[in-house]
Amino acid sequence: MAGLMRYWIVAAGCLLLMTSVMAQSALQQQSVLFENVRIFDGKSAQLSAPKHVLVQGNNITRISSQPIDVTPSSATTVIRGEGRTLMPGLIDAHWHAMLATVSVPQLLTADVGYINLRAAQEAERTLMRGFTSVRDLSGPVFGLKQAIDEGIVAGPRIWPSGAMVSQTGGHGDFRMRYEVPAANNAQLTRGEAMNGGVIADGVAEVRKRVREQLMLGASQIKLAAGGGVSSTYDPIDVAQYSEAEFRAAVDAAENWGTYVAVHAYTPKAIQTAINGGVKVIEHGQLMDEATAQLMAEKDIWLSGQAFLANEYSNPTQGDAKIKQQQVAKGTDTAFKLAKQYDLKVAWGTDILFNPAMTKNQGAILTTMTKWYSPADVLSMATAGNAELLTLSGKRSPYQGQIR
Repeated sequence: MAGLMRYWIVAAGCLLLMTSVMAQSALQQQSVLFENVRIFDGKSAQLSAPKHVLVQGNNITRISSQPIDVTPSSATTVIRGEGRTLMPGLIDAHWHAMLATVSVPQLLTADVGYINLRAAQEAERTLMRGFTSVRDLSGPVFGLKQAIDEGIVAGPRIWPSGAMVSQTGGHGDFRMRYEVPAANNAQLTRGEAMNGGVIADGVAEVRKRVREQLMLGASQIKLAAGGGVSSTYDPIDVAQYSEAEFRAAVDAAENWGTYVAVHAYTPKAIQTAINGGVKVIEHGQLMDEATAQLMAEKDIWLSGQAFLANEYSNPTQGDAKIKQQQVAKGTDTAFKLAKQYDLKVAWGTDILFNPAMTKNQGAILTTMTKWYSPADVLSMATAGNAELLTLSGKRSPYQGQIR
């Protein structure tokens, strides 16, 4: 574990290996010694024997069965674990740091400053829930990320996608119907102006929009490959974008050393995206066995969510409720297929447009025990999700090895 880019705080019931980004000068002055802890490393289901762990700056420099002597200093904090568990900070692989904090009407009408302040408040809450890193899968998050990185606000490390790229009428098109048809020189929509989501049709437009997000600092790219629950116009069965359009996005991302993930539920949407070179499927609840087999053959990640008809479901009505029920019904099958074909599975919440739900981020993780053991669930949300983050390669916004 030595060399991890993380530091530590005490949480209820255990000690969590936390990763909040702070000013580097401050991190370099900090040393923390954990005495008498049992380590869950994110890989083994067994806890270690009692250990002592020294963290200097943002690196774990020593793990020992014997007591570690440190020079008394105001910059060194000693935490007596008393046999409690020390574990890595949790990672949410499908988070929306900006879009989770507001409703759709607020997103489309509220002052941008207000939205950013809400997101900053939620970022600190996210960290204190034990989520030390998040993979942000669409939203205007670059400013929040910078503020966290500079130590202006507290929050998790963010791997940002920037705006989700969507076709006209697709999962990311939140225009009103009276705005269609749009003139060729039409002004940007509210969502585009905020960089929450951008509309692109055809190979050239897709390539351009992807390059723009990379320019802004995206660590990976997200496209909408099919219908969604939260979007107004597209039925859940609709496939979006062609193989050529996916290939354009993938080529642009790979030129920058990173990858493309797609929102997709159905076999056609998933398979078309994979044939276009996409490496990560977000959701996948309506996949069939042939799709799971293709994902296994191509070594494709499934970034899954426990979308169930339970107390953690977003309140919906009308067509959205029907779509939500379809997705919930397919969730059990999707995870069973993932296990049958030994897919690489990441975990995330995908809380969207529902600020009242964010407090349940950790509770939602526990619902994964429907398919996996508690140890496997914790491994998925730590070491497994960390492996997914490495796909960003040199576009990772943080230096150092992630394990």
